[in-house]
Amino acid sequence: MFLQPDDIIKLLYAILLGGLIGAEREMRDKSAGFRTMILICVGASLFTILSSRLAGDNDPTRVAANIVTGIGFLGAGAILRDGNRITGLTTASTIITN
Repeated sequence: MFLQPDDIIKLLYAILLGGLIGAEREMRDKSAGFRTMILICVGASLFTILSSRLAGDNDPTRVAANIVTGIGFLGAGAILRDGNRITGLTTASTIITN
């Protein structure tokens, strides 16, 4: 199972859009910046492409639904507590919305 030309275009879009989001976050000096956003976007794209290939005639959204669950766990792990202060909330919401 090899990547098709349209899959490579999808991955390039994921790199571009993830890089734009990450660059904006780095300019604002936030965590989960350029590389993190690219990795999250490319990983989600690869899993979505893989799920559509493996599903065949079945429902391809099952694997994609599990991607959402996994990213939710990443976001929950990004929320930290420092005494009475909560940090990382914007990082978690950025990870979850991507």
